[in-house]
Amino acid sequence: MIRLGHILWKRLSRMVLRPKRLAIFEACLIGLVSGLAAALLGQSVGWLGGWRQRASDLFPVYYALPLIGLVGGFLAGWLVEKIAPAAAGSGMSEVKAVLAKVPMPLNLRIALVKLVSATLVLASGIPLGREGPTVQIGAALANQFSRWFPTSPDHRRQLIAAGAGAGLAAAFNAPIAGVLFVVEELLQDVSGITLGTAILASFIAAVVARIWGTHSLDLDLNLVTPNTSFFAPEIPFYLLLGILAGLGGVLFNRGILASLSFYRRFLNISLPWRIGLAGLVTGIALVALPTVFRDNAGLRELLLAGDANWQLVILVFCIQFLLIIFTYGSGAPAGLLVPTLALGAALGYLIGIWEHQWLGLSLATTYARVGMGAFFCGVARVPITAVIIVFEMTTDFNLVLPLMIVSVTAYLVAEVLETGSLYDKLLEFKGIHLGKEADSQGPWTELTAADVMQPRVETLSSRMRLDEALQAFSQSSHRGFPVLEEGRLVGILTQKDVANFSQKGLSGDRTVAEAMTPEPVTTHPKDTLAHVLHLLNHYNLSSLPVVEGRRLVGIITRSDIIRVEAAYINAQEDLPGPKAEPSQIIYRIRASETGQGRLLVPLSNPKTAGILLAMAVAIARDRHYEIECLHVIVVPRHQSLAEAHVSMRVGQRLLRQAMRLGQAWDVPVHTQIRVAHDLSEAILQTIKERHINLVLMGWKGSTATPGRVFSRVVDTVIRQAACEVVLVKLKDHSQFERWLVPIAGGPNSQQAIALLPALTSLSRTPTVNLCQVFEQDEIKPNTTSLTTAADFLKQHLDGSVTTTPVHATSVTDAVLECAKQNHSDVIILGASREGLLQQVVHGNIPATISRNSQQTVILVRAASTGRGQN
Repeated sequence: MIRLGHILWKRLSRMVLRPKRLAIFEACLIGLVSGLAAALLGQSVGWLGGWRQRASDLFPVYYALPLIGLVGGFLAGWLVEKIAPAAAGSGMSEVKAVLAKVPMPLNLRIALVKLVSATLVLASGIPLGREGPTVQIGAALANQFSRWFPTSPDHRRQLIAAGAGAGLAAAFNAPIAGVLFVVEELLQDVSGITLGTAILASFIAAVVARIWGTHSLDLDLNLVTPNTSFFAPEIPFYLLLGILAGLGGVLFNRGILASLSFYRRFLNISLPWRIGLAGLVTGIALVALPTVFRDNAGLRELLLAGDANWQLVILVFCIQFLLIIFTYGSGAPAGLLVPTLALGAALGYLIGIWEHQWLGLSLATTYARVGMGAFFCGVARVPITAVIIVFEMTTDFNLVLPLMIVSVTAYLVAEVLETGSLYDKLLEFKGIHLGKEADSQGPWTELTAADVMQPRVETLSSRMRLDEALQAFSQSSHRGFPVLEEGRLVGILTQKDVANFSQKGLSGDRTVAEAMTPEPVTTHPKDTLAHVLHLLNHYNLSSLPVVEGRRLVGIITRSDIIRVEAAYINAQEDLPGPKAEPSQIIYRIRASETGQGRLLVPLSNPKTAGILLAMAVAIARDRHYEIECLHVIVVPRHQSLAEAHVSMRVGQRLLRQAMRLGQAWDVPVHTQIRVAHDLSEAILQTIKERHINLVLMGWKGSTATPGRVFSRVVDTVIRQAACEVVLVKLKDHSQFERWLVPIAGGPNSQQAIALLPALTSLSRTPTVNLCQVFEQDEIKPNTTSLTTAADFLKQHLDGSVTTTPVHATSVTDAVLECAKQNHSDVIILGASREGLLQQVVHGNIPATISRNSQQTVILVRAASTGRGQN
């Protein structure tokens, strides 16, 4: 019996889960849920708004309305800030970004918080609308539904679009306008959406909202629509209305952005207090204004019913305009389209009064209805939606032609003055730029986490004692480690976790599992780099574990992101022109492969080749490495590598010199000559193909290229090479007797110390001075690093080792002065990958020392052997 039930369930599932049937089912469900959410929002706002009206009648209005505004705004802001920060604002721009494939949060939590917070904001009297929240709620519910029942990314995008359309349709009781708005504004493309899904969801949502919701936006239900007509002599008045609406739309959009900037710069307080302040100001304004202003729906009906005089209409337009701009800038979770309808109605009413006095052909209320569409279009730049939405709300076909005139006019005027809708501007304010170029966002959409991640990760066991984990922190520069249990990622242990654990007075014999942060934020190998960057920024992380299921497969740090961006910029600099071909080997000699690793020496300058080769041999003998000598011949990018005519004379002479030196010291030397379009790419390709452990490169000592630390080639190799990199700036007639080694801590400084015994074999009687720079006010500096390094060197090299603690305000000046006083021949430095990339603007210390010193400078960057949470 159980087996039969299982079979029947599988057959039923297959029938329902067929693509077309599943799409219909999903559209119906999304429309139903979005419609119910919109209805609940409308009913809740109506009930709480009615309570606010009664409270203003029962209690002194001069403190009841401001207090209600303050409390309602504060509670809404607290909910948003504590539970779902992405629910702030209208939500319409965020939905547009998600549909443009920008990774932004959109889930059930946001929908619920948006529903409650929008209810509080709107019921407290803030003059904003509920269409933004219903759009975001509908899209969030659709996105959550697609995650519960996993679908393809394209199908998920269709569901989100359908949910957004359903939300707008439910808010305005305008199913056709809901679909058109999604296509015309949010997607701006019909090719990526199945219209049937959006239409069905919008229709059901509108029906549900009509049956169970409030009808405050349905003009045909609230008002007796007068007979309307259209006459040719009215065209100039409609054109004037369109022009003013276009100008007003531009001014409105700029005012919204100015308000957001004002709050950011001058009212940098928490979100609850910002929205509470907006509610307080609104309450005070409502106390000072006529009572008609206390009900936004009643205010709109007053204009559309024709019961207002022109002085009141001007007051309505100006006060509402300023209040809407001020309150939205606070981050209140409410929309802007409904308020624009009220502003458009007021503007149209004024033009209608003027026309009626001159021609007496139409009532002012007709112009008020047409003005709604005009101002709506001036703000959102959606002329088709503007016509349809007012038509669906009024069911008056006579309005279609004047609506078309004013909407197109408003659109053209607004676009001439300022291109882009309000929601484009809001996204740009947040640093998100959409458009045709959004489909090609460089490495952010082209690369995935798997392309960027470091596959080798330093980890801790969940059963490890905490004092053992502290030793791992002391021996590493990482600020956190992924924690594994039976090969699965179960948490992250950061320095902050350890500090919190210590503050509680708990002993070090506890396990890592007791102190770690469980369920860390992770990403997956197929996630785009844009999504990875969003997670890093949203959760303020310095690195992100990459998992398949619960298995840790890699880690991505911010330095990896910077490295990819730098590589992309390097590639862009070579444009225009054909794409570079991979380098090709045109000459090669192989020696015996008996070493424990390989050292790569790119050779190009005969004057420095001898010293570089001597240093390479010294390191290779110490580490039992083989030497790989590389000479690259660069040809123009427009020339094919296979057809390039090049001379190998210089390269062969350099490589023969290397082979003679290797034979003299019994070190295996391999040689190759490559022809390439790009020198750095040829070096990186060799590193990958020959499994290089260390690269030894020369550097001329300066660069004139803006934005570069060393040079384009050297910067690229340092950023992208996974192996150890040693960069040498040679002084003329270099000597290697007196060595200065600044100690700064970290793996690169330690690597420089470890390399020193091999390099000092170039000296007859080496003298090593270790110095460490401390702050001026550091009375008792910690010289443990100096002592440890000195003890190591005394055991591993024949020569004198001294230590010098230095107090100074500038590390660079202190090191250069120390080198001058000690008559140093060589300065050897450790340089972090992050320092090379992030300190260009503020001054990279190793690069500055290299450029300004009169000594030979050796810069060491350790290999990237795995990452924790840096």
